[in-house]
Amino acid sequence: MVDLNLSINTDLAREILTGFIRSEITRVGMSRAILNLSGGLDSALSCALAVEALGAENVVALRLPYRASSPDSLAHAQLLIDQLGIEGKTIDITPMVDPLIELEPGMSNVRRGNIMARARMIVLYDQSEVFKALPVGTSNKTEILLGYSTIFGDSASAINPIGDLYKTQVRQLSRSMDIPAPIIDKPPSADLWEDQTDEKELGFTYDEVDKLLYLLVDQRYSPREAVEAGFEAKFVNTVITRVRRSQFKRMQPPIAKVSNRTVGYDFLYLRDWGT
Repeated sequence: MVDLNLSINTDLAREILTGFIRSEITRVGMSRAILNLSGGLDSALSCALAVEALGAENVVALRLPYRASSPDSLAHAQLLIDQLGIEGKTIDITPMVDPLIELEPGMSNVRRGNIMARARMIVLYDQSEVFKALPVGTSNKTEILLGYSTIFGDSASAINPIGDLYKTQVRQLSRSMDIPAPIIDKPPSADLWEDQTDEKELGFTYDEVDKLLYLLVDQRYSPREAVEAGFEAKFVNTVITRVRRSQFKRMQPPIAKVSNRTVGYDFLYLRDWGT
């Protein structure tokens, strides 16, 4: 029988992830974290983990609405800011985004969403200098594998504590950390246009795809074995195609090799520099 149980030991995961945040931020000589708090589940969990790792006084949350953003997104982000007792800052990205969109009013929702995501990352990194804080990522393992993110937008960060948790595991850990119920229970959405939801855009649910990805990635099942385990062949092929085509989003840009020590190939870390 195929084991599709994605349950995690939440106490252990919490200890590992808070330790990761603390060690990665302090190893670069910093003590503060900053992140974009969208009002969604992933950023809420990253924020709560950062607070537990560093203390509320060392975490800054940014709310970065666009004029079409749902009021619930702002409200839910503020709900967590109040619960955690952290500093929050709100910056409207509309004046940054609209001049570019107005150059081509007929552009697609995807293009508009990518512009918003990249504008938010510009603000995050700018504010990281203001607060002397390291940007913390909010992308989960499901999104990363499927390429369901904007490169140099919401996928950008200095560290990512939740990138090895599938969406269903993010929800499990969030419940154990008392993330407010309205954030956990609402349909996942990037809130890039009206009535947009992740699952509607992807064409399948997180519960379905997490189980398949778990077999393909963690258990190293072949596509044929995944079909034999009960998944539809069309679904398996769709997911595998997405994972393959989005590989470039998970890597640094390839560098053409012309020397004997190339960054990212032979020069991987400061092993011989005494660090």
